[in-house]
Amino acid sequence: QVQLVESGGGLVQAGGSLRLSCAASGRTFSTYAMGWFRQAPGTEREFVAAFRWSVGSTYYGDSVKGRFTISRDNAKNTVTLQMNSLKPEDTAVYYCAEAVLWNGVALRDAGAYDYWGQGTQVTVSS
Repeated sequence: QVQLVESGGGLVQAGGSLRLSCAASGRTFSTYAMGWFRQAPGTEREFVAAFRWSVGSTYYGDSVKGRFTISRDNAKNTVTLQMNSLKPEDTAVYYCAEAVLWNGVALRDAGAYDYWGQGTQVTVSS
């Protein structure tokens, strides 16, 4: 059973930066992709970024493109999300997710993922 644990959330002023990490454990084989989603109160879960493990491709949601960067650390089974130029509208709970195999669903869709972390709160003050 894969377990995902997020860390790095917190409170930051607008224009600041935060770095989120997601550590995966319990995996015995290479994965297909890992991603980040976020959800603010009263809204649907929103795609933030994804990393396809085997080819190193990255994907971003339109609202974070150019400000956020997703990357991986193979040795540590970790994926990170560097968030720069943060805005109050980035405030949300951020979730890490893992897709073990491609199931035909686009990585921008939560249905592509098999495992989810508990989430970490990011709050951006104006």
